[in-house]
This record gives sequence, C-alpha cells and structure tokens, in this order.
Amino acid sequence: MAQITIEPATPARFDDAQHALTGGGDGRHCQCQWWTITNAQFNALSTDERRELLRDEIESGPPPALIAYVDGEAAGWVRVGPRTAQVRLSRTKRFAASEEPWDDETVWAVTCFVVRKEQRGVGLNARLLDAALAFARDGGARVVEAYPVDPALGRKKSSNDLYHGVVSTFLSAGFREVARPSPDRPIMALDLST
Repeated sequence: MAQITIEPATPARFDDAQHALTGGGDGRHCQCQWWTITNAQFNALSTDERRELLRDEIESGPPPALIAYVDGEAAGWVRVGPRTAQVRLSRTKRFAASEEPWDDETVWAVTCFVVRKEQRGVGLNARLLDAALAFARDGGARVVEAYPVDPALGRKKSSNDLYHGVVSTFLSAGFREVARPSPDRPIMALDLST
C-alpha cells in the first residue's frame, strides 16, 4: 500500500509544488494563480511570471496550499486559505450567493486541486480535502467554502474542468450546499465552529 503524506507548501518544498502542478492539466500554466489575481492581470502574465508569483506567495507565507506525497514523491496540490487572499472569488458573479461576507478573514476557501495523471483514481482529492480542513481549522477558519463541479449535470467534464473538485468529495467531508448559481456549479460550505 502506498504511503500518503500531506505537507504545507513551504519555500523548501517549492520544487515539490512544481512537480505536483506540472503532472497534467492546467497547473503547469496557471501556477495556481487564477484565484489570486484579476482576469486582466492573469492574462497579462506569462507562465514564468505566474510561477514567480507563486514562489513569492509561498516565500512570504503563510503556506497557500498543501502538497500530497505518494511514497515520498509530490503527487497532488490543494489551494486553501482565506477567501480575502483569493481576490477573484469576490469578483466572480456566480459566487455572489455566498452566505458569508466577502471581507471576513475567518472564511476560507478550497479552490484548486491538481493531481498528477499517474496518481489519479486513488482518492488523493479526498485526502487533500481532509488535510485542507484541518489546516484551515488550525489557521483560525470559522467556515470553509468551495465551488466544486457537479459532473452529473451539464456537459461532459474533462479532467481539466475538475480542478475545483467534485460535489461528492465535499459532501463526503460534511459540506452542505448553500447555493447553486448554475446547474453544475454549487457553492458549498462547512462550518468549522461546531
């Protein structure tokens, strides 16, 4: 059985973050910056510039994400942190139905999963989500929001479309649906204060 560990994305683990992000999907190009800057800023930057933004974000701390390791090799990534640090969320109209005020730093969000192609199908997203919830709780989060995809509805989803996570993973972790701004994209939340 494979040994899975999950660690914060710290400066010493930047190369591991890159290994996790570049194993398939859009992670290589996005560098998990989609939610941290505006659309205009994102489109104006090259992949190398986004990588440097991620490096700066990790070096300045606190860790913006967690890295999953399978038998010691970086295999997955989940972005988790205060919503206030993920500025695009508040600018995305479909998320306006959130029950929580956008300036509340105790509301955290899980917004991005990346799993290397060779490690898919072994439950890493669920393990990453569990670790993200523990990390959020330890970081002072009161509520964690997510914006997953419901693959049962709408058009067929590619693996690239699933970087938000899927509804079933969040339901299994105890999240509840608070709104459904589009048929295949709910807003889900978990109250950590109870």
